[in-house]
Amino acid sequence: MSVDDVRSYFRQFGRDKDIIELEDSSATVNLAAEHLHVEPERIAKTLAFRGENKEGAMLVVMAGDGKIDNKKFRGTFGFKAHMLSSDETLELIGHAVGGVCPFGLKNEWPVFMDESLKRFETVFPACGSGNSAIELKIDELYTFARAKKWVDVCKGWQEDAE
Repeated sequence: MSVDDVRSYFRQFGRDKDIIELEDSSATVNLAAEHLHVEPERIAKTLAFRGENKEGAMLVVMAGDGKIDNKKFRGTFGFKAHMLSSDETLELIGHAVGGVCPFGLKNEWPVFMDESLKRFETVFPACGSGNSAIELKIDELYTFARAKKWVDVCKGWQEDAE
């Protein structure tokens, strides 16, 4: 999978031409924010985890300043958070780490949106490569990602965070 696969995916929504391809890497939250000239927290990062049955996968999309809270994750999903390795991510999701996004997936895995995103009008998720992104309204992100539901599994983003 690649940015071309994600572009094809977005064609059905008439948004394929809105994908931004950067000359430099945007494979981390800070690099993406720097090159897109936005705050790091507005980068919508997508993390891939093992599914409940230890096979398969699930995705959680969160704000750039969010970190998985293991207690919240277990309380929400009923099992411990185990991120996929780089190889597993590419194999199961179809996007390499640095370009992981909830669009144009290799398989139909469940996608969840973290509450940390709701404080923004628009965010910038990757688009299948380590140098791509698209600006989406929060409701568009939810719709285009075919998200199952909103969850609260992150820490570190609230103003009162320690």
